[in-house]
Amino acid sequence: MFEAPVIPEAQALPGNKPMPLTVRGLMLELGGARVLHDLNLDLGPAGCTMIMGANGAGKSLLLKLLHGLMAPTAGTIEWAGTPAAQATKQQALVFQKPVLLRRSVAANVDFVLKARGKNRSKRDALLDHVGLAHKAKQPARLLSGGEAQRLALARALATDPDVLFLDEPTASLDPASVLAIEGIVSEAKARGTRVIFVTHDMGQAQRMADDVVFLHGGHVIEHSPADTFFPKPQTQAARDYLQGRIIV
Repeated sequence: MFEAPVIPEAQALPGNKPMPLTVRGLMLELGGARVLHDLNLDLGPAGCTMIMGANGAGKSLLLKLLHGLMAPTAGTIEWAGTPAAQATKQQALVFQKPVLLRRSVAANVDFVLKARGKNRSKRDALLDHVGLAHKAKQPARLLSGGEAQRLALARALATDPDVLFLDEPTASLDPASVLAIEGIVSEAKARGTRVIFVTHDMGQAQRMADDVVFLHGGHVIEHSPADTFFPKPQTQAARDYLQGRIIV
């Protein structure tokens, strides 16, 4: 089984200080229909927040709004008190299905480092960190699903993100690949990167979450510490979800 190696201190992946997030009155309408309703949310400057809920609850849409890929219909998103559009921050987003360049594994990382004006000497440490150093010269298209996702994470970490957004990055992966991804993400969190993670995997959420945001019908109906949410959810919808009575 692949295990994410610990990066020696001298090769640590540097990042900036993460920033707390404040959301007020956030709404989103698509095609004339409201899909997110008056969301209010406060996230601290550290840890791993899991966003959970059934299909159609609005999880991925919320993630895209927080990352700035979409503009809300109404409401505000602030990082450390500064409107998101003006905040100086480093963010990265990893999707469920990574889109890789038709180049070598190494060149995929080089592209991001060059685009961000960062030293390409970091590449080897990044690839070693995600267990792909031995495949550096191989075409990225030949990677397995789990390897491709690890490369996507390497590219995300190459940006030295304050905040790492993850949209079901382990869906459809085998158990060993899931644990490998979790190890890499946990290492990033330990080094100060704020993690905001969408998942349907209950076991994964229990292993990794510090807190859980539960969406239902486009509303945030629970936001609580993980050690409270899983044993004692406060709403019937969350209880039904955790007991498998709501199709995810």
